[in-house]
Amino acid sequence: MKLRLAMIGGGQGAFIGSIHRMAAALDGLYELTAGAFSSDAEKSRATGVLLGLPTERVYGSYQELIAQEQQRPEAERVQVIAIVTPNHLHFEPARLALESGFHVILDKPMTFNLAEAKQLRQVAASSSRKLCLTHTYTGYPMVKEARQLIAAGTLGPIRKVYVEYPQGWLSGFVEGSDNKQAAWRTDPSRSGVAGAMGDIGTHAFNLLEYVSGLQVEKLCADINVVVPGRRLDDDGAVLLKLSGGASGVLVATQVAAGEENNIRIRAYGDQGGLEWQQADANTLLVRWLDRPAEIRRTGTGYVSSFAQHNARTPAGHPEGYLEAFANLYRNFALTLQADMAGQPAPPEALDYPGLEEGIRGMAFIENVIASGLSVTKWTEFTV
Repeated sequence: MKLRLAMIGGGQGAFIGSIHRMAAALDGLYELTAGAFSSDAEKSRATGVLLGLPTERVYGSYQELIAQEQQRPEAERVQVIAIVTPNHLHFEPARLALESGFHVILDKPMTFNLAEAKQLRQVAASSSRKLCLTHTYTGYPMVKEARQLIAAGTLGPIRKVYVEYPQGWLSGFVEGSDNKQAAWRTDPSRSGVAGAMGDIGTHAFNLLEYVSGLQVEKLCADINVVVPGRRLDDDGAVLLKLSGGASGVLVATQVAAGEENNIRIRAYGDQGGLEWQQADANTLLVRWLDRPAEIRRTGTGYVSSFAQHNARTPAGHPEGYLEAFANLYRNFALTLQADMAGQPAPPEALDYPGLEEGIRGMAFIENVIASGLSVTKWTEFTV
C-alpha cells in the first residue's frame, strides 16, 4: 500500500520541490495526496491544480494543512509530510507535523540553528514519529559500497580523508538580480549563519562522516566572502581532526567558475584508498598498496548488499542524482511500512540520514563559522 504524502513548500519555480516529487514517485511507494506549496495561498492552489490534486487537499498554509489533515479519517489522512522550504522555515512545520502524528521528510540543513535541531530531536522522541533528512549523496550505490568497504576494514585503519564540493554559480553577485535561489541562500535571515558552508559544506561534511565512519573532533577553518557585497560566505576550506587519529580536509566553494556539482571524496587507510565523484557516480575507484587498482561498478553482482539494494538497473545503465534522492525516499518508506506491519526493517532500508545526522550538520555549520572567525588555530567540534 502506498504511503500518503503531503508537501510543504515546493511550489512553482522552486527547484527542490520537483526533485522531491520525482524521487517520491520513482518507486511507487508514495502517493502525493495534499500540499501547502507556497506561503501565498493562490500560488499554492495553482501548484495543486498543475499537480492534479483535489482542491480540498490543497491548503493555503502549513498550519492549515496539518490541522485539516489531522481531522480526516485515518484511512484518508496523509502519513508523511515532506518539507522543502528555505532553512528558516524548517523547524516550525517539522515540529508541528511530528507533534500532530505525521512522519517527516525534511530538506537539509535540518533547521535554522543548532538549538532548533536539538529541540526537534526531543519533539521526535516524544512523538514516536520518524524523520528522514535528504542528504542526497549518501543515496548513491557506490557511496554505500565505499562505506561498507571501510566499515569492513578492507582498507585498514583510515588515516586521511579529502572531500570537496566545488560550484561556480555564485561567481557573480546574482542575488542582486531576479534569482530566487540565490536570494534566499545568501540571506542570513533565511539561510542562517552560513552560506556555502551551510548549503553545500554540510553535504561534504555528511558525506565524509558517512563514508569514513569517523566523526569530526576538531577543526581549523578559513571562511571567505569572495564576491563584493555578499553577506554570507561563498568559499571555505577546513582542516579536520577525526576520531581514531585520522585527519581530513574539506573544501566547499560556490565561486569556482565553470564548476557544477561534482562533489568528490577520497579516503585512505594503511592498505589502500578509494575515490568517488558524482561526475562518474556509477564508479568507485579502489587503490591498493601492493597491487593494481580496481574499478567497482553499480549494478554488478560483486558489490555489497547495501550497494545492490540501492541500484535499480543492470550494470552500464547510468543511475544518477534523482535515483540517489529516490533511494532516501524508498528506504524511509520501507522502514515505515515494516513498522506498520510490526516487522523489523532490513538493515539496508534503515540506512538513511535522520535526526543525528541533522544535528551534527547544524553543529558543523556553527563550529566552522566560529572557527573561521576565531584567532585560535584549532577549535573543538562541539554539539
